[in-house]
Amino acid sequence: MPRYTVHKKILRDWPLYFFIIPSLVLVVTFQYYPVASGFYHSVFEWGGGDAKRFTGWENYGRAFTDTTFLNSFKVIGLLLIFNLIKMWPSVIIAVLIHRLKSDRWQYVYRVLLVVPMIVPSLVSLFIWKFLLDPNIGGLNALIEATGFKSVLVAVDNFFGWGVFFEDVPIAWLGQPQLILPTLFIWGFPWIGMFGVLLYLAGLQSIGTEVYEAADLDGIGPIQKFFYIELPLILTQIRLSLILMVMNTLGGFGFQLLMLNEAGGPGGRGMVPGLWIYNRSFVAGEFGYACALGIILGLIILGLTYINNRYIRIDK
Repeated sequence: MPRYTVHKKILRDWPLYFFIIPSLVLVVTFQYYPVASGFYHSVFEWGGGDAKRFTGWENYGRAFTDTTFLNSFKVIGLLLIFNLIKMWPSVIIAVLIHRLKSDRWQYVYRVLLVVPMIVPSLVSLFIWKFLLDPNIGGLNALIEATGFKSVLVAVDNFFGWGVFFEDVPIAWLGQPQLILPTLFIWGFPWIGMFGVLLYLAGLQSIGTEVYEAADLDGIGPIQKFFYIELPLILTQIRLSLILMVMNTLGGFGFQLLMLNEAGGPGGRGMVPGLWIYNRSFVAGEFGYACALGIILGLIILGLTYINNRYIRIDK
């Protein structure tokens, strides 16, 4: 394109650039600048103050020999599997709502799904902490009331785990063997409100003629799910998968609130984000924590690139 044409377009469309600049300044200030600052401080031995000592790539070399940091990825791997399983209830609920014949009831269920999104996530974490309390928690009360405690004790005695006892409350957050099962239970029944609305948006784009043709061919409800609905919302599922991977790898709020900065008993709940927090605000090793953050960010960026590059959805 000739230079004079570019200048002419800029002069013509300058109001658009004027509105973009404030957003660009905010993104650079609150997104890119912290990343650049983190990378800069990652090559220093820095305790958060003015004094710092240049160490080059020493912090990065230390990260690859940090057994706690490396082992935390094993926990993250299990959490990714857990969260992948937890995605499916949202898909199923979205399909059931979409199949409702009444538009009024579809609207009611959508509203019921939106209302819980108003509640801050911190409040829901405190609710779950109360439910998992060994003495007054609702989960132990439910297990006792249903008699399922006897089943757990019998299974424990058979395998010799030494976790469940008849007259001892179950310490879901206090026993190393129960940390990972607790992380799996958390959020039950695993219906993500945002995910349901996202899948509903994809399902509503399916034309009625597709369902009419399926009915003429005698296709049942389960076949409709696997051959019509699921393939046509794979784009939304792919987006949800990307967000799930990013949030799982970078998140640590549940572990910090439910357990502690050390990841609970035996460090069984330690994840990379929590270890970065631990090195920053417990050990005061902010430079090393910045290096860990950069490594974690590169891993998330790499996984996102692989997903976008190699996971294709053909319609």
